[in-house]
Amino acid sequence: MQAMQWSAALALDLPEMDHTHQEFAELLAAVQRAPDATITAAWTDLIAHTAQHFAQEDRWMRDTRFASSNCHSTQHEVVLRVMHEGELAGQAGAHGVVRRMAEELATWFTQHTQTMDAALALHLRRVGYDLSTGEVLVPSALPRSEIRGCGSAECAPVDALAAT
Repeated sequence: MQAMQWSAALALDLPEMDHTHQEFAELLAAVQRAPDATITAAWTDLIAHTAQHFAQEDRWMRDTRFASSNCHSTQHEVVLRVMHEGELAGQAGAHGVVRRMAEELATWFTQHTQTMDAALALHLRRVGYDLSTGEVLVPSALPRSEIRGCGSAECAPVDALAAT
């Protein structure tokens, strides 16, 4: 499989978000190209970046009432948890597991960016959110209460998903 590449199809017209996404794509590509001897270290670097990346988006959502408990944040939590499992597999020498996870992560990232992140970017522009300062320039555009749904469905808490 070809290594992850940043493309215009992933751009969301928010420079800070696009820059972070481009860094993610570059780090994921580094994992995909890494030899077995360095793949776990490259994966660990990707995890560190991803944790900061997701925390940043989760903060933007909280700041603009996009809901910290919505499906977007839930995906962040689940993906990070799985990435940490991959790190353990890599440390145990299961480099093939990390390679497969990287392949799946590239597919997930493209879909996530073009759907959930695109919706977040639209929301942030609508409320005039300054990603650098955290200031909402159009407070009247903020929703009255947190946005909780994933389009047409309400999200279940992570604990509820584990019980099914």
